[in-house]
Amino acid sequence: MTDGPGAAAGEGGRAASGSALDWCHSRLRAGSRGAEDPEDRSTVRAMPIVLHLPKNEPPRRTSLLEAVAGAVAAVCLDERVAPGGPWHEAYADWLDARMRKIARRARGAQWRAALEVPGITREVDGCAARAFVPGPVDEVDPRLRKLQIGGTDLARDEPPKPEPGTPVVWIDRALEMSVGKAAAQVGHGVMLLIAEMSRGRLERWIADGCPIAVREADHLRWRALSETVAAGTPGVAAVVDAGYTEVAPGSLTVIAADGRPVPD
Repeated sequence: MTDGPGAAAGEGGRAASGSALDWCHSRLRAGSRGAEDPEDRSTVRAMPIVLHLPKNEPPRRTSLLEAVAGAVAAVCLDERVAPGGPWHEAYADWLDARMRKIARRARGAQWRAALEVPGITREVDGCAARAFVPGPVDEVDPRLRKLQIGGTDLARDEPPKPEPGTPVVWIDRALEMSVGKAAAQVGHGVMLLIAEMSRGRLERWIADGCPIAVREADHLRWRALSETVAAGTPGVAAVVDAGYTEVAPGSLTVIAADGRPVPD
């Protein structure tokens, strides 16, 4: 990632600590309050995510999704989202709704313009993504609103096994989600992962630079992961998709596991 532990929040901010981190952690643990009426667009809020997809040098899918996970985590743990911070109201309203995320793609001048919009960028192995301050879906900054949401995907790669002890967001390979859909699901998965951490574990994770791996799970691994979710295993959480795009309602799309070994 581009920023070290001392500047884990990214551009213009830093990771929350003390009472600010207490709030960030407890609010994620509380989850969505569902204060959204899909029939009333004024109540619908989303976090924009922009994927850097250069035309001539497309990023590796896994590294890009890891950059997404890091960027979303950084926003959720930034001191600016805590009470009294300049991002607090917008962030809290988003959590009160349904915590939607919308991934878009950019290259060249579009990417440079996106970097001017309040948010945090993460880079993994040269692959970059930026997560932005959430807001109403109909009031997206013009520099982001014009970016394409779909239409581009990336070939699946074969990354090495995650480092022992590193939290992993596992994607159900059988769903064959587009990179944009997977990005939104991975973003939600890392939020659930943070919520599963103890307060002490979260502090250590931040001090380590918030390492996170993203991997696809084959049928056998996914079944093993699903069993840990069903058993209520600590440190494991699943994203259940609402089914608005690509997958059926109620699908488990990703399972986040806090560095605990899962049988192959």
